[in-house]
Amino acid sequence: MKIRLMIALLSITWVGQAFAHAVVTEDSLKTTPIHAHQATQVELSFNSKIERGLSQIFLVSKGDKHTLLTIAEGHKQGQILINVPSLEPGDYALRLKVFAADGHLTEDVLHFTVAK
Repeated sequence: MKIRLMIALLSITWVGQAFAHAVVTEDSLKTTPIHAHQATQVELSFNSKIERGLSQIFLVSKGDKHTLLTIAEGHKQGQILINVPSLEPGDYALRLKVFAADGHLTEDVLHFTVAK
């Protein structure tokens, strides 16, 4: 009986923690390609509100070069807008360090390609 109770309590704790982190639910990189030599804005939506002032997003380019990008609040709760500078054709990534409103840190990497 004690083992079943412990398993039940651990399951409840684990499920609560799984929803405590900010997870990307939508990103405009999937629907809107980034064109070479054009500054653009990428939209990310999360499953929870984001602490924008504590979060950081880096552009990762060839040679593992990291450039801090500016972010703004989106129109919906949990949405942020990322200002991406004009880029040369090639492979890139956005490295996310995002704090959910409850203080949990989520790190993620979103890869994308800029076509010629």
